Amino acid sequence: MDVEPSFAALGAIIGAPARANMLSALFDGRALTATELARVAGITAQTASSHLNKLLDAKLLIVEKHGRFRYYKLANPQVAEALEPLTLLSPHKPTPARANSKEIAGIRNARFCYDHVAGTLGVALTSAMLKHGYLAESDRDYRVTARGEAFLERLGIDLSEIKDQRRVFARKCLDWSERKPHVSGALGAAIASALIAKGWLKRAKTGREVKVTDTGHKAISRHFGVRV
Repeated sequence: MDVEPSFAALGAIIGAPARANMLSALFDGRALTATELARVAGITAQTASSHLNKLLDAKLLIVEKHGRFRYYKLANPQVAEALEPLTLLSPHKPTPARANSKEIAGIRNARFCYDHVAGTLGVALTSAMLKHGYLAESDRDYRVTARGEAFLERLGIDLSEIKDQRRVFARKCLDWSERKPHVSGALGAAIASALIAKGWLKRAKTGREVKVTDTGHKAISRHFGVRV
């Protein structure tokens, strides 16, 4: 079967530590230059170019040119949603003491997985929507209930608009740090965008961490019933 060589080829591409670090750095949905990705991977610019070409050939990344700079980013949301949970397939190892930093704690608490919220916050928001009957589980996905439609409308989310996107609507994404699912897909992205637009969440200038603002603490508690 053709699928077997495909698995082997993909494993070889993402299995190299340098390329894995590059992919991980792009999981927040932002674009980075080759120089920035080389720094993340701890390799030279020349070596980074070779790795980036492999990721481009595998259709995991795309590149855009702005002026004299070339910016690399994940080819689409599905790449992040497919790759991040792979960490769950290997035995869990305690975080090394030297990596037990404020940054690690921050991304475990709340981070972007491409364009939707993951971590403790992402799981808590999803769990709250299930508890209140806004979402219902349906195999690998979630579906929005009638109560959920009204709730999302109050958040300023147009369901008809996001259902028209050529993308999975509301997929269960197993969170690597929480070992529980959070909502991803077009709905997860729309919720994240709405919370940022309202000023309840704020993206870090660099990296994947998401901060809950002072206004957000009160608003999320009021709307979702979640204390963050």
